[in-house]
Amino acid sequence: MSGLTAWERWELASLDTLEPAAAPAANEALEQPPDATEIERLRARAHEEGHQAGYAAGQAAARAEAERLGRAAAGLEQALAEFNQAVADELLALATEIARQVVRQAITLRPEAIQAVVNEALAQFPHQHATIYLHPRDASLMRSYAGDALAHAGHRILEEPGLQPGDCLVESGSSQLDATLATRWRRVLEGIGLQTPWLDPEAS
Repeated sequence: MSGLTAWERWELASLDTLEPAAAPAANEALEQPPDATEIERLRARAHEEGHQAGYAAGQAAARAEAERLGRAAAGLEQALAEFNQAVADELLALATEIARQVVRQAITLRPEAIQAVVNEALAQFPHQHATIYLHPRDASLMRSYAGDALAHAGHRILEEPGLQPGDCLVESGSSQLDATLATRWRRVLEGIGLQTPWLDPEAS
């Protein structure tokens, strides 16, 4: 290169400092569009990811809906149970009131029914003399129906104005039997788990 001019030496040196031409070629290779196989692979992958995401979202929505329906069903079942219980309570109260009115009517229309009450009470004191306390009307009826038989057995009938028609108290020695309507009513209702008084507090 000693025979070259200064200008030629500078031009050659400048050309030697240029970057290799391979770099643009490599960038061009990276920018090549994907072929059909790569496109299909990418499409399949996207489809699978979308399917999995949709399946997970569907499961979450189904669980949430099932929980909501479960809560709604439980609430409906509770409401029906409370409604059924309320209806049952009302029907039982109605039946109890009807029974009370039937008993009262029976006592009014058939005052001789007191004889069955007295006989049942006296059965609790076999072979004993007893004193029978009755409402004045019932005492009169008992004397008419069974006064002689009771007296022959050693029993006495006494009037007690404080008693209600249908009531009966029996004393024998130191023992006393409460056969009043209120007590008999209470015992019957206790047998079915109720505690409804014979006399209505609002009416008394």
